[in-house]
Amino acid sequence: QVQLVESGGGLVQAGASLRLSCAASGRTFSEYKMGWFRQAPGKEREFVAAISKSGGRTYHVDSVKGRFTISRDNAKNTVYLQMNSLKPEDTAVYYCAADKSSILRLSTTDYEYDYWGQGTQVTVSS
Repeated sequence: QVQLVESGGGLVQAGASLRLSCAASGRTFSEYKMGWFRQAPGKEREFVAAISKSGGRTYHVDSVKGRFTISRDNAKNTVYLQMNSLKPEDTAVYYCAADKSSILRLSTTDYEYDYWGQGTQVTVSS
């Protein structure tokens, strides 16, 4: 089992940047593929980005490509989401999640993930 704690959220103006962090504890972090999801008020949780166990492969949803970057540091047991050029529509609670499966494909649906953090609020004002 792994415990996940997100941090780095906040209130920013449109065009600003934030870097979210997700610190993992428990079992070996490098055994998990990691993902970021977000949930806006009144909307379903949606996939944002995923990264392989080694960090060599990443995938980002089209709406954030070119603006957001997922990365990880296995030595620090941490996954990051660098968010640039933020837009008001990026406002949401952001969650990190861990996928323990052994398949190589990066998971993009929430039911494929086994462990979740508590979330961190990101608010982007216009």
